[in-house]
Amino acid sequence: MIPTAPQIGFDRFIQLDWVAAALQVRAGVASLDELNELLDAAGLGNEAKVKTRTKLNALVLEPRADLVDFIDRGIGLFADAKPQQDAACFAWGAALAAYPYFGKVAEFTGRLTAMQGDCSMPEVHRRMSELYGERGNIKTATRAVIQTQVDWGAIRRVTKGNRIERLAPKPVADPIKVSWLIEAALRFHGKAMALATLQSTAALYPFSFDQPLGYVVSNSPALELRSEGPSNQFVALHSAP
Repeated sequence: MIPTAPQIGFDRFIQLDWVAAALQVRAGVASLDELNELLDAAGLGNEAKVKTRTKLNALVLEPRADLVDFIDRGIGLFADAKPQQDAACFAWGAALAAYPYFGKVAEFTGRLTAMQGDCSMPEVHRRMSELYGERGNIKTATRAVIQTQVDWGAIRRVTKGNRIERLAPKPVADPIKVSWLIEAALRFHGKAMALATLQSTAALYPFSFDQPLGYVVSNSPALELRSEGPSNQFVALHSAP
């Protein structure tokens, strides 16, 4: 276990419709009243509503300073998202960048379901407890992230909820959206990633990319390719001049 357990942060179920509504608010085509009405309709109590709004603020409405540009670009890409998949792309990328805990659950879920398409809930809980410590709220937070990923169309729970089954990945065709999701993964990992493994990175398991990612990265102003040796290429966030 790591010496100092990191913060959890993402510890509540966040419905995709709420993220989509917040996206519309931030884009200026809907009001906060409409978002609040949606939360009220979900039957959230005052405390739950405040905590949910805190998560929506971090994801969309009031991102932290180092993510403002990233989230703003995501809003520009997905604000007119009609299919639910587009809203899920934005939600996933924003959650990866803003909440490392969400990213870790996604990463473990992606790895554990990569071979056979499913895994047990206790196995995900065990991996998260090994990383974050045996705290009482770990299981609750992990369950909330998994429930969120179910609602966002990445997985489903089977065998009375004791197992997680990966759903078919959603193809993302727009190279600008692909590069934005790659940037989200880089922000989550906090370091450069090998180009050769980018296509199968576990944290982005709900999506598939048909384009050559080297081409996508080389055409993105937010990303850059770095070479280490004759055959190793890495993708990193673009360095400030």
